[in-house]
Amino acid sequence: MAYSDFSLRKVKEQFELTLVEGVCFLPEITPLMPSTPYLQDVLQESLPLAISMGSEKARSELLISPVLFELRRLLDRKISFFSGEEFTVDQAAGLNGTCDFLLSRSPEQLLMEAPIMVIVEAKKDSIKGGWGQCIAEMVAAQRFNEGGSQEINTIYGTVTTGNIWTFLKLEGKQVTIDLNDYLLLPVERLLGILAWMMK
Repeated sequence: MAYSDFSLRKVKEQFELTLVEGVCFLPEITPLMPSTPYLQDVLQESLPLAISMGSEKARSELLISPVLFELRRLLDRKISFFSGEEFTVDQAAGLNGTCDFLLSRSPEQLLMEAPIMVIVEAKKDSIKGGWGQCIAEMVAAQRFNEGGSQEINTIYGTVTTGNIWTFLKLEGKQVTIDLNDYLLLPVERLLGILAWMMK
């Protein structure tokens, strides 16, 4: 198995997780303005293009990467992000494969260091279809952090189509899925949410 093989039911049963759905766990978020008008301009131009192209690669390159790059800049490069990175934590448990995006609270960019937050883009425009994979990667991040002596209470994840984002959190064996859709634009709200999760 690999991360992409996990359905929501499979990940719940294999890792004995409790699912809590529909709960918004985000506090009142302060919007975070981009450092320059560039991101807003790029996203205004890229959003219709990425949607019309329809591929995961287009959404990844045109919508998700620019947001994460700006987030890193706004947080004074005290975080790192990885794209298409191999993340094998426990192959016997199926916690292996390539992750779309990983965010770490470490500034180390050459090597992946704990603690990690996970981002997964949706498959075939299906947010729900990406939850199993995202949760499997969150479990892997939880174990990776524990192995790196960087155990943290909460691992956050997001499943996104690039335009629509949903958020999850893992605490112990409980996964909370916020069923609200959060839009890419206005991007300052999304940047505020991601920055809060990284702190």
